[in-house]
Amino acid sequence: MAITISLFDLYKIGPGPSSSHTMGPMTAGLDFQKRLQKLDDEDLARADHLGVTLYGSLSATGKGHGTDRAVVAGLLGWHPEEVDPDEFDLLLTPEDKPRVFKIKNKELPCDQKTVAFGPIQHGFAHANTLEISLDAKGESILHKKYYSVGGGFIQWDGWRPLERKDPKYQFETMEGLKTILRKKGMDIPDVVMANEIAMTGLSGSEIEEKLDHILEVMESSLERGLNTRGPLPGEIGLGRKAAGLAQRAQEETHKPGRILLMFNAYALAVAEENAAGHVVVTAPTMGSCGVMPAVVRLAREYFRADRKTLRRGLMTAAVIGFLAKHNASISGAEVGCQGEIGVASAMAAAFLAQVRGASMDILANAAEIALEHHLGMTCDPVKGYVQIPCVERNAMGAVKAYNAYLLASAGDPGKQKVSFDQVIQVMLDTGRDMSCKYKETSLGGLAVSMAQC
Repeated sequence: MAITISLFDLYKIGPGPSSSHTMGPMTAGLDFQKRLQKLDDEDLARADHLGVTLYGSLSATGKGHGTDRAVVAGLLGWHPEEVDPDEFDLLLTPEDKPRVFKIKNKELPCDQKTVAFGPIQHGFAHANTLEISLDAKGESILHKKYYSVGGGFIQWDGWRPLERKDPKYQFETMEGLKTILRKKGMDIPDVVMANEIAMTGLSGSEIEEKLDHILEVMESSLERGLNTRGPLPGEIGLGRKAAGLAQRAQEETHKPGRILLMFNAYALAVAEENAAGHVVVTAPTMGSCGVMPAVVRLAREYFRADRKTLRRGLMTAAVIGFLAKHNASISGAEVGCQGEIGVASAMAAAFLAQVRGASMDILANAAEIALEHHLGMTCDPVKGYVQIPCVERNAMGAVKAYNAYLLASAGDPGKQKVSFDQVIQVMLDTGRDMSCKYKETSLGGLAVSMAQC
């Protein structure tokens, strides 16, 4: 089946710190809230409880990721793109104002008891599972099981992809895309634009306008991060580093050192904003949201890339995310951090190759090299917060992306031994073999080591 993912499925805007643990559950809550509005008045009249149960890594790290607040926000009717981060921070805390769930003319309690943290080990179809139920004296009136599958996407039993018109150019693999490009004499951004128009019905100018908005939000989150100091929220007490690195860069007399300091600061700035629960863009997830904005700023400031070039770079990067999601996963709970930072780094490497005018072979090789050198990366957030090791991994992913582009540019690109399609398959196989304690549950790896210190 051909890839039918939209640019704006991959690049989504919302509050951090996690696309799978925050945006996905919020979207699930919002979906359930819409279903509630369709119930008849007789059923609503006898309802006495609206509740949520989290399972798997949603339960294990839900507090640190804000999952309980996120799903409640969705049930209250909040949309990810429109959430006030300050109000979101207060939700379900003693400092928040009293709230109720309003379903037509019915009001039900909304408090910390709304969300229950269920078993980490379970037999559901996806590691990130949550159940939402409207009950009357213990009897279910409306019940739905949701799966948060990464990148803010949700599914449920019987779920079907959003019906869209067929893409103009259909492909499932990198090799399939290359065949189209060779036959049609096109570049990746041209294929992406044609497909987006065909699938969504948007005009080219509307798509460009939406991409410009994505770039603006990336830039805004980066600037906020560069100008904010102090500790991140939560019990770890992790201090922000981006502003300090940026200041050091201004004092650095050695130009390469200055550029590298700033490049790291860019990635950290956005990742720290995400960790603080502020608004960012999934690229492809919130946990990996700092990688792409860092290379975008690098391209704009040091390569003097104009807005059109940046847009085309975003479209090319999106293809890498499409292929990873379609053929493997971008969910840390499913394949570990290789599916988040690894894919983000591969997207960023392809972005840089596009911006620099590299050939299709170099571009694909750059993405392959970036992802290859993240294979096996575990997702082991300390205390369930998207902070250690998540924030610094964004900086490492950005630097690896640039290095992957440089390595791909060396020598004959036709002699690359491992293809992008092959490394995607290896990532999926590795994720399947990986113990669940290394997949966003905070039951192994750094999360355990930190707890013993």
